[in-house]
Amino acid sequence: MIVRIDIDKSGGAFGYRVSYESEELYGDEGLESIVECLIAAVEGMPPEAVAAELWYDRVVSGTYPLSVIGMSIAQVAQHALNTTAMIDDAMPER
Repeated sequence: MIVRIDIDKSGGAFGYRVSYESEELYGDEGLESIVECLIAAVEGMPPEAVAAELWYDRVVSGTYPLSVIGMSIAQVAQHALNTTAMIDDAMPER
């Protein structure tokens, strides 16, 4: 099972939603960072989940095995930020 993690920023806080095949499984709002969102999202994963497709601000940054997210959470979060920033530079009207 590969789930989808959507992270968005609203004001100064972050929120996330975890879904599978377009059905929302769980989520939370009001977290302080993307890293916090990833930690919470991975902690709630069903046992059959092996990987997650990560989206930040409607831009996909990649699909990662859960073990990679767990071992390199700061790098995965930074990659999501960088990917979205590059898309925003290329498509400012997004």
